[in-house]
Amino acid sequence: MRYEEMTIEGRNAVLEAFRSGKTIDKLFVLDGCQDGPVKTITREARKSDTIINYVSRERLDQMSATGKHQGVIAFAAAFEYAQVDDMLKLAQEKGEPPFLFLLDGIEDPHNLGAIIRTANLAGAHGVIIPRRRAAGLTATVVKASAGALCYTPVAKVTNLSAVIEDLKKKGFWFACADMEGELMYRLNLTGPMGLVIGNEGEGVSRLIKEACDFRASIPMKGDIDSLNASVAAGVLAYEIVRQRMALQARGTA
Repeated sequence: MRYEEMTIEGRNAVLEAFRSGKTIDKLFVLDGCQDGPVKTITREARKSDTIINYVSRERLDQMSATGKHQGVIAFAAAFEYAQVDDMLKLAQEKGEPPFLFLLDGIEDPHNLGAIIRTANLAGAHGVIIPRRRAAGLTATVVKASAGALCYTPVAKVTNLSAVIEDLKKKGFWFACADMEGELMYRLNLTGPMGLVIGNEGEGVSRLIKEACDFRASIPMKGDIDSLNASVAAGVLAYEIVRQRMALQARGTA
């Protein structure tokens, strides 16, 4: 099956897309255009918490495939987003302690796709991404996930910190990747767990880092100081897998 990010152009088409409930990742609007139809579209976009970008006519012309954008172009997700509760339900159905990935500003779609692939193979029950300053579920992400998006739910949330605090009330513990943190082998990463991976360049943001229970570092012996975000996600995820398997083995011994 082939999935592609959908481009929607023209005022009526964009407005109907919002009103039909279609998931719109981003809306591009001609800067300075504030007439009635455009105001209606941006109002619908805000109801859906869609990112709105005001750009020049030249930019819209470059993005347009039809040349008839009428000052608005929307990008719809290649995949529908799930809810965090869907992930918790999935873990419950499998009889497993919940295991979630939370991505703090992953902007490279190839990294996002690779992390979703890792999440699936590590047995995670879902991936949570923020609405802003992060890649959405584009066709590139779908391809990079190697089919994992068909099986691993992805939720897009407005406030990652609020989600963390809410899940803590449900028994979750959170570990974030941090080069200056405790060596991952010394941490107890069993039980309901959220693994937080930060931006490719800046890492996990301060507020998110402060919300986490553990700061996990990966031992590195080379001459450079960091791993690619998707590789770091894989290394930490499989330490969680190792600890879970060891705990399970002790319980059945």
